[in-house]
Amino acid sequence: MTQKAAIQKATLHEADIVILGAGAAGTGAARRLAGTGLSVRVLEALPRPGGRAWTHQASTHDADGLALDLGCGWLHSGDRNPWTRIAEQAGFTVERSAAAWGRQYGDLGIAPEDHAAAQRAFDAWSERLASAPPASDCAADALVAEDAHWTAYMQALSGYVSGDEMERISARDYAAYDAASTYINWRLPAGYGTLVTSSLPAEIPVHLGTPVEAIRLDGPGVALDTPAGTLRCRAVLVTVSTHVLAGDTLRWPAALDPWREAATRLPLGRDEKLFLEIVGDSPFEPETHVMGDLHDPQTGTYYIRPFGRPVIECFFGGAGARAVERDGTPAAFARAVDELAKLFGASVRGCLRPLVASGWAGVPSIGGAYSHALPGYADARLELARPFDGRLFFAGEATHPTDFSTAHGAYMSGARAAEEALAALAALAPR
Repeated sequence: MTQKAAIQKATLHEADIVILGAGAAGTGAARRLAGTGLSVRVLEALPRPGGRAWTHQASTHDADGLALDLGCGWLHSGDRNPWTRIAEQAGFTVERSAAAWGRQYGDLGIAPEDHAAAQRAFDAWSERLASAPPASDCAADALVAEDAHWTAYMQALSGYVSGDEMERISARDYAAYDAASTYINWRLPAGYGTLVTSSLPAEIPVHLGTPVEAIRLDGPGVALDTPAGTLRCRAVLVTVSTHVLAGDTLRWPAALDPWREAATRLPLGRDEKLFLEIVGDSPFEPETHVMGDLHDPQTGTYYIRPFGRPVIECFFGGAGARAVERDGTPAAFARAVDELAKLFGASVRGCLRPLVASGWAGVPSIGGAYSHALPGYADARLELARPFDGRLFFAGEATHPTDFSTAHGAYMSGARAAEEALAALAALAPR
């Protein structure tokens, strides 16, 4: 008897496997399960696929259909990132030129020697996390007296990288990512979100706008309560964010309390993107970058005219992103314009227009940017990744031990969870 025939005969469930979430992890799981002969469905709470991979198609005065990534935008560790291969096989252009991040265009607002000193301080702190980590596992405890002048800069970078301040970052967790990364970062002119959403297998149904309200384990398999009714299945691949896992938007069975506890130790940081449109003549050169104020931990960092497009990508992390959440998007756009005007001159105010903003913290089915481990809890990633009772399997960027916070870490975790589910179902199939 084939595996497909055995599963069809064994139960009255409406699906063999249900994937919760159509983001990068859900896509990785779906691609692994495609062609297995199993009945698979994807349930997505949002009215669109992609999760935190979202390419917004914008129109400006100068161009239509600009692909602007409001979530993941860089193929981090691009030389080993599975999305690079997927992109090239699908005919996407992969831009391999060096990024302008880390360079201050025209040395605006800071002397080059000061910028170099600030970066050296951050790099030395990162090295200490790996070579001489603090016993507390708190990343802030690796700061030294010489860092005091650049602490605000380092906190801003911590916000961009991890979504939170150093005081809430596990040194061991940070160092694990740092050691695994190749720091080769590439881009997709068509958008990372476009790649992710176009990579879902056509043969697997994706039910958008279908949030799961409760997961029940009463009886064999799993019951999923949704506004459209109850879906029964043999196994569930959970790819939702740690915010959802730890929260109350979905009713979880008490047996999953250990997984939910692990999720609380892997909170989502705060990172938000805003795009400003550039209108008319301006001093903004393509593929350049500036940081607003190296002495302000809430400062934005600005990528100017990516791919030559008439936009500025404004990125706020940690305290800066929480200010966006607290004060609202109009205030955040105003702050970005103020910082740019301080660097480039007041005249640029007349050529900058708010275009689009992310607002990840306010999306109930997501609730933030990407995960970081709290001090002392780096192992929570492994705890969260454990299967439950051969019925529930966990994926998502937070479950990857080294490539967390990335779309490729999410993708690989989805493929891993799918393999676990396949092995569990194969062990139950009649022989």
